Amino acid sequence: MTIQLGQIAPDFEAQTSQGSIRFHEWAGQSWVVLFSHPKDFTPVCTTELGETARLKPEFDKRGVKAIGLSVDTLDNHTTWDADIAETQGTALNFPVIADADRKVSSLYGMVHPESDPSVTVRTVYVIDPNKKVRMTLAYPPSAGRNFAEILRVIDSLQLTDRHKVATPVNWQPGERVIIVPSVSNEQAKEQFPQGWETQKPYLRWVDLKN
Repeated sequence: MTIQLGQIAPDFEAQTSQGSIRFHEWAGQSWVVLFSHPKDFTPVCTTELGETARLKPEFDKRGVKAIGLSVDTLDNHTTWDADIAETQGTALNFPVIADADRKVSSLYGMVHPESDPSVTVRTVYVIDPNKKVRMTLAYPPSAGRNFAEILRVIDSLQLTDRHKVATPVNWQPGERVIIVPSVSNEQAKEQFPQGWETQKPYLRWVDLKN
């Protein structure tokens, strides 16, 4: 199955390291980062899960819940948790789905047979409070993810949901943004009374203070 932007994230029931969940119910009104890792007790995944645990305050202030997944068993997850705490300095503080039967990974297209049919690739899904998929990423099993980029995209999505703007290349929070072309200059005067810079009729830069 191919998960596309804008579609409702499929619901499912699963066992996790923090108990049984129904995904949509667990997500509630939060944003969600759902991400898969190829296998327990692997080096790159160990660093990624430790980083996700360290970033919990950043996820919390954005109203985001993190949840991981691998095609290993719940017993493996529990044992691996101790290794993550020891080597990364942070114990897991978010659930990890045990998907030994590949029910969830198949539902979300996390197994790419041409890459490795036995494990999931490093997929990431950012899901909004309406359960819509807003961002997808797929990394090869050998490359660790950039979680700073995941946070940056969430910041962009949340900002552009509040204002009729888009964020330019390499944008970081606090930098100026672009007024979307669907907003006329007359509408922009009401929405952006601070004014803006016009480089081209379709390229209008504005500073947002909130």
